[in-house]
Order: sequence, then C-alpha cells, then structure tokens
Amino acid sequence: MIELIEQGGAFVWVLMVIAAWGMIIVLERIIFFQQTRVNAGDLLLGLASHVKKGNYSEAIHEAARAPGPVARVCHAVLLRYDLPRADLRDIAQEAGQLEVPRMERNLRGLHALALISPLVGMLGTVSGLIRLFIDLSKESVGQLGGAMSEGVYQSLVTTALGLAIAISSYLFYLYFVGRTKRLVHRIERAGIEIVNLVHDSQSRARDIKPAKKDQESEGETKKRAKAK
Repeated sequence: MIELIEQGGAFVWVLMVIAAWGMIIVLERIIFFQQTRVNAGDLLLGLASHVKKGNYSEAIHEAARAPGPVARVCHAVLLRYDLPRADLRDIAQEAGQLEVPRMERNLRGLHALALISPLVGMLGTVSGLIRLFIDLSKESVGQLGGAMSEGVYQSLVTTALGLAIAISSYLFYLYFVGRTKRLVHRIERAGIEIVNLVHDSQSRARDIKPAKKDQESEGETKKRAKAK
C-alpha cells in the first residue's frame, strides 16, 4: 500500500482522503440505522393496549422510552391525544417530516464522493500522462522504457483507485437510500395507525359518557318514583 501511494503520485493522497471521508460517512450511517432499529409492530401493539384502556400517560412514557423515529412520531401524536383527528394527522405528518433530514444526513456527501472520485482518478491519469510525455522529451532513447513504465503506472493506479472508491461509495449510497425509504414508509404507517388508535379511543370515550348520563337519569327517576 505504501509503495502504491508513493508510485501513484500526489492524486493518490487526494483519493485516500476521499476514501477516508467515505468510510466515516458509511460508519456513521450504519450506527444511525442500527440505533433506529425497532419493531414498529410490537411498539404499536404495546401503545394500543394502553390507549384502549385510556391510560395515555403510560403510552406516552413507553413511546418516549423507545428509540427511533417511529417512536418519536407516535410520541408527538400521543402528547396531543385530545385533539381532533385532522389535527392529529397533521401532527403525525409534521413529526415525520422532521425525521427525514436525520435519515438523509450525509447521503448527499456520499453521493458526491461517488461522483468526484473517478474525476480525481482521471485527473491523476492525465497528470501521469503529461509527466510521461515530459520525461520522454527529456530522457535518452535507452531510458525511455523506465519513464514510460513509471508514467503509465501512475495513470493506472489513480484510475483504478478512483473507480474503486466511486463504485463502493455509490453502492453504499443506494443501500442507505433504500433503508431510508423503507424507514419513511414505516413512519407513515405508524403515524396512520397511532392516529386511528387515538381517534377510536376518543370515540369510545364519547359513547361511554352519554350511556353513563342515561343511567344516572334513570336512577334519579326511580328514586323520585319511590319517594312518591
């Protein structure tokens, strides 16, 4: 590797810096998606059991304790469980939109590396060829072979290294974009389901109140009849 860097010229150092930057972005994204891994189905089942009982404090606590954007969207909706359905839906959408920049962080940088690295490699190739022709104009006939091999070697090293960095960066970019889209889909689905859960709980609470009032009025009527 040291010999490769030394023979490749100055542009190899630039490509090594680009590769190191890409590795940092890839590791950061892997850690992020690893930390956001949560079973949305199990989370919603746990929240549903609390919401159906009307125990919103426990549901809010469970959503706040769970990691990831899905739990944060559910938490934002549960904090305002007394609002109408339309307002709850808007809250879920806004909370989901706030999570998108976190999921797309550094993806543009990774995509930029995939585009820049082959250009840097081509620039190194051109630089090597220019150096080759300069050496050819200065060297004697007996030394042409060494000058040609050194210039061609530098050109091939920078081209190969630039393409290797570009291919790996673009593959990781596509992988992270796919994970981001799947996570956005889970957030949207969880937002819809938590809004439906809260709305159904509100509907049941409204149905129970009139029934209690009717029972109380019937009890008062009976008491008045007995008093007469």
